[in-house]
Formats: sequence, C-alpha cells, structure tokens
Amino acid sequence: MAEHRMIDVNGIRLHIAEEGAGPLVVLLHGFPESWHSWRHQFAPLAAAGFRVVAPDQRGYGRSDHPEGVEAYSILHLVGDVIGLIHALGEEQAFVVGHDWGAPVAWHTALLRPDVVRGVAGLSVPPPFRGERPPLVAMQERFGGRFYWNYFNRPGVADAEFAKDVRTALRKLFYSASGDAPAAGRPDQALVGDPARGWLADMIDPEVLPQWLTEQDLDELTESYAKGFTGALNWYRNLDRNWDLTAAWHGAAVSPPALYMYGDRDLVPAFPGTPELIARLPELMPNLRREPIVLPGCGHWTQQERPEEVNAALIEFLTELRS
Repeated sequence: MAEHRMIDVNGIRLHIAEEGAGPLVVLLHGFPESWHSWRHQFAPLAAAGFRVVAPDQRGYGRSDHPEGVEAYSILHLVGDVIGLIHALGEEQAFVVGHDWGAPVAWHTALLRPDVVRGVAGLSVPPPFRGERPPLVAMQERFGGRFYWNYFNRPGVADAEFAKDVRTALRKLFYSASGDAPAAGRPDQALVGDPARGWLADMIDPEVLPQWLTEQDLDELTESYAKGFTGALNWYRNLDRNWDLTAAWHGAAVSPPALYMYGDRDLVPAFPGTPELIARLPELMPNLRREPIVLPGCGHWTQQERPEEVNAALIEFLTELRS
C-alpha cells in the first residue's frame, strides 16, 4: 500500500503518495484528478523494482493552493518536480505524466534533461511551441467556445464545478472516457453555450464505467474540498507559458521518451495534433518506439487501461534502468 506524507518543495508543501524501492519514478496527474489517478500503477511498478511517487500537484488535493494565478506557470510546475526529486534525496528520476501532467513531464525533460532519465506522456503529446499564444489562437478559431477559453474566465468554471462537485466530476470523467457515445470527437472540447456552462450538455451516467468505482469518486470528490480554482489556474497560464518558453521554440525533448494514447481520446484529436503525432518519430530523436495507441480507450488512459499502460511503462523503465 502507498504511504502518504507532506513534503516541502519549491516554497510550498506537497502531499505525496509513495511505494517501493529502487530508481525513482514520479507520476504526475492531470485535470480534474489527483494522485489517486495512478492507483493502479503503484503496486506493479513497485513490484518491478521502482520507487513510485505521485504528488497532488500544486493547486490540487492536500497540497498547497497558492492564490495568485501567476503562481501556476509551467516554470513553477517544473520547479516543483525538480524540487520534489531532490527533496526525495535523488539526483535523477523517471517522469511520467497524464493530461496536464504530461506537459509538465515533457517540459521537465525539455528544461532539465540532466535530471530526467526518461519521460513518458499519456494522452498529451510532447510540446512543440506554436507560432501564436494558444488562448489567443483558440479564441479566434472557436469564438471563445473552446474549453481553455471558458476556463480562462475568472471564477466562472470554478463556480460551475463547485456547485455540485461529485456530479461535475462524474460528468467530466464519463464524457471524456472511451465509454461515452461521442468519445474522441473534437467538438466535445467546445462549450455549447458558455452562459449555461460546460457541464450542461454532458451526460450524467446512471451507472459508472467499470474502471471508475463509487469509492474512486469519493476519493476524487474529497480532493476538491478546497475548490477548483488552483487547478483551473493552470489553464489561465497557457499564454504566459508560451511567453516563458520562447527560448525553447523548436527544441525537442532529448531524454528517452514514450508516448501513448487512446483512440477514443479527444485530446489527440485537437486541431493540429494528429499531424504532430504522425511526425513524432522524426521530431523526437529519442522516442523509443512508435506512439502506442490503445483501442477503445478514452482520455483517462492509465485508469481505463491499467494493464496495458503498466506493461508499456515497465518495459520502458526497465530497459532504461539497465
């Protein structure tokens, strides 16, 4: 069983879960998740000889929730990962991320390749900085209906999700899963009517998917007792991140890398993303194999397909450990 504790990192306190001994593997969750999204990875990775640590990232769960929007930039998030690795007494680590955790993992490898032994991303592919700020580009393309822009409106999504946390999470998880009828369609990322909110048109399932139990939903709901603002502030830094990473425009992640996603995940269907994924083998010199596609899997990769994800991660990590 994973053990839990608080640890001082980068000027804040992070809650972490950890299990096992051996080379360090840091697991980074996304939105709207917590350390718990990696529950199926702890025991298999620990049994394979790794020390597994999953934090609640800043703004999430029991970790600190800084107040200022600017405290959630990609440099802060990468700083948390580097600080965590060193606070755990290690000089290097493997870094794995899903959803928002994937850009954090990719950028940690991009900015500090000396610390990252290998990097794996689930759902969100490696970062290649676009020509224009992402919020500006999506605002113009979709007239403010893309969910990033909806999240960028101060207090709006915060209030919508906090009104009934459990129902919000249930809708979000089901609608982006491979079990939903419209899974994988890019238009799922659009808010039908911003005045009604993003959840208004989402299905509220009568029965949870097999991979998500009521107990899982209990754990997740409890982790949002402090609200959603810290988590949403990550999105409010998208254009700031674009400014901050100008020096890495055109740079590729150099540590050994692995990328996997579900074929019913809406994120790999975002505008321009299929073309990027197709070019990854030429763009990423150290991508260890072709991107892994999980049939029938939606957005919640390691939760929907834990056995396949665990097998791929263990193969990747074990090869690099030797």
